[in-house]
Amino acid sequence: MRNFNRDTAQWQELDRDHNVHPFSDPDALGKQGVRIITRAEGSYIWDSEGHKILDGMAGLWCMNVGYGRKELIEAAHEQMKQLPFYNSFFKTSHPPQIELSRLLSEITPKGINHFFFSGSGSEANDTNIRLVRHYWDIMGKPEKQTIISRHNAYHGSTLAATSLGGMEGMHNMGGKGSSLLPGFEHIGQPFWYLEGGDMTPEAFGLKRAQELEEKILKIGADKVAAFIGEPIQGAGGVIVPPSTYWPEIQRICKKYNILLIADEVICGFGRTGNWFGSDTFGIKPDFITMAKGMSSGYIPISAVGIRDEIFEVLNSGGEINHGYTYSGHPVACAVAIANINYIKDHNLVEKVRTESGPYLHAGLQNLMENHPIVGEIRGRGMMAGIQLVKDRATRTTFSGDEDAGTICRDYCFKNDLIMRAVGQSMIISPPLTISKSEMDELFDKAKICLDATAKDLRLM
Repeated sequence: MRNFNRDTAQWQELDRDHNVHPFSDPDALGKQGVRIITRAEGSYIWDSEGHKILDGMAGLWCMNVGYGRKELIEAAHEQMKQLPFYNSFFKTSHPPQIELSRLLSEITPKGINHFFFSGSGSEANDTNIRLVRHYWDIMGKPEKQTIISRHNAYHGSTLAATSLGGMEGMHNMGGKGSSLLPGFEHIGQPFWYLEGGDMTPEAFGLKRAQELEEKILKIGADKVAAFIGEPIQGAGGVIVPPSTYWPEIQRICKKYNILLIADEVICGFGRTGNWFGSDTFGIKPDFITMAKGMSSGYIPISAVGIRDEIFEVLNSGGEINHGYTYSGHPVACAVAIANINYIKDHNLVEKVRTESGPYLHAGLQNLMENHPIVGEIRGRGMMAGIQLVKDRATRTTFSGDEDAGTICRDYCFKNDLIMRAVGQSMIISPPLTISKSEMDELFDKAKICLDATAKDLRLM
């Protein structure tokens, strides 16, 4: 029988004794004590001390339709009663998986009509790696193995997805480079504000995209299988590439016969004001990675979308010796269907593009204009990055002991607001359903936290 009647200290003690947290120092976290989240509704979560907290991160970029939606809950309940599980092996399928595939084909970029399901974005990107290499083997070019990504990119936490990503701290877990597999290369990220120097954003976008061509030529085009990138780098700090970047990336991929993977785990399902970030930036991917907003985080599910021309080759190549126990889990598929229908029925994609997204960015721009440590607001739709700077005129960020991001994040905790710190940026990615009054609350609380941070750093 479940015992959910403990107090905060008891939960913290049990958590410290038994639970290992992702991306955390277990000793430091155990000494500090975790925050215990007990319930949620709409745009808010509550902790075990009764604090009502505005969730400016939609869980972990995923709670697109907000908490407590009965349509999704009932879909899971009904599917649990009818068919709680069956696998996709042994020449079998089931209605929720088939219907979800059909529904995805209606909303994904044109030409993406085939889908391979898994349980997380990491698993989906592992699938991409295997399918890309399988494709080139079928094409008689098995030497095309290398996949190119970007420094500071995040594509998941399995060993293969960690290698695919470009986060050095993840590569070095277990010893320098020990979590970096062979067959993966990385180029610079299109982060103009911090790395563009005196160049215009447009010139910098071209320069960073052209690093892909330089890398291909260095490795040899006959050895490069694919390039992967998020339309907007989410976990890297909501890095929006200059307008010149994606057209040049696509030109280079086409020139050297390199496949293009769009990682849509964060950008997908309405977050940028279109169904997918590829639509927002005019990207025509060969593969797309989906997760998070696919079920609005209510239950784990992910998928790889495959362009028709690529699938024709895969379809001719015999067995695909890859899969997961929970590929196309019927309950997860049923919830994803309910989630996509909720987004459609409430017109959330268009609202993000024309109403809530512009309102969010206008409010954040007002913060920038009136705050000494805010250097840039960037993003699209319902995702934004607030760049914290020591000197706005020179675009100089904090360094050393002046960890403005961590200071600001801690003030957010104290003021019942969830914003994430990524380096010296504060990240916002609220539910697509957040109201204007809730966004006003977010702006007010963000200003309190930014003011307190500036005062601690003696810049206000």
